[in-house]
Amino acid sequence: MAIRNLRFEGDEILSKRAREIEVIDDKIKELAEDMFETMHKFEGVGLAGPQVGILKRIIVIDLYEDGEQYALINPVIVSQKGEQLVDEGCLSFPNKYAKVRRAKEVVVEGLNLQGKKVKIKAKDLLAQAFQHEVDHLNGEVFVNKCEAGTLETVTEERKQEIKEGRK
Repeated sequence: MAIRNLRFEGDEILSKRAREIEVIDDKIKELAEDMFETMHKFEGVGLAGPQVGILKRIIVIDLYEDGEQYALINPVIVSQKGEQLVDEGCLSFPNKYAKVRRAKEVVVEGLNLQGKKVKIKAKDLLAQAFQHEVDHLNGEVFVNKCEAGTLETVTEERKQEIKEGRK
């Protein structure tokens, strides 16, 4: 396993659509492990292939709460319901946060690392994370979806307040 280099604001790869993964081989499994390790090092909850310079449709998510981690290949949001206005940040946009409108619940389909088709029903923060990471695969970033006037560059102290849900 290895820490991958993150791609940051202004990097062209973040605006490109990632390609479908045809074969889930050892290289893809290693990429997923590296993505988890990279995400954990920087205390993120999700990471998409383009954020580590790989234009492939792979995402990883870990909410650090229930012990369940998600690694999905070729994920697609097949349904969404409700709406939530959430604080959102991104490892590729350090210290930037904004309010973003996201569906409150989503159903995501994709393949797990064993190549088995899975369907995940998610709500609240997990739904937000899936939407954010699938956006990355489509070349979309949260700063282009934020509510007008809500994008802010924050201090480390303010960043912690946002993570803890304090306004």
